Amino acid sequence: MNDSLPIDGANLDLNDTGLPEDPVVAPLPYDQPLFLVGMMGAGKTTIGRSLARILNREFVDLDHELEARCGVRVSLIFDIEGEEGFRKRETTALEECSRRPGIVLATGGGAILAPENRNYLKKRGVVVYLRASADELFRRVARDRNRPLLQTADPKARLRSLLEEREPLYEEVAGLTFDTGAMPVAQVVRSLIPLLQQYEVNP
Repeated sequence: MNDSLPIDGANLDLNDTGLPEDPVVAPLPYDQPLFLVGMMGAGKTTIGRSLARILNREFVDLDHELEARCGVRVSLIFDIEGEEGFRKRETTALEECSRRPGIVLATGGGAILAPENRNYLKKRGVVVYLRASADELFRRVARDRNRPLLQTADPKARLRSLLEEREPLYEEVAGLTFDTGAMPVAQVVRSLIPLLQQYEVNP
């Protein structure tokens, strides 16, 4: 079952989504972490923070975790160490964070590139792929200057190329796939929670 939602990158104020401040939802019948994967602009942070609040779970954003550890923005890590250096730091952080039960973890768009990362995600939690078209993703991130991989002459073509490269990997790790589109975030979360409650985790 796939549903859709409108998400404007990382700029959405969750207090404007129509969610009650302290919603009451039955906890999930498992304590495995929830891992959100997908491209930049897919809404991983926005949806993840909302899900965590409703499910009374801790929310962790992997990029923010890296920034806290390094003391600088992700874009500066890219500038100083290149993508290879950033990916090594990302794998270390993911290996540690993915061991924490009962969290909602929003991964970076490229976290699924490393085989060891995909192994952590598949074996340690429930993976939700938030899927969107290249055009929709570009609409959401076009004005965001904190996307180092899009600092090119043709960012839309770059985004399309990244999606083509990464989509098979998102699909490989995903236990659930959720199409993003025109549904408000509050509605998305309400639709996603029953799917997570019914999800049968591996023993």
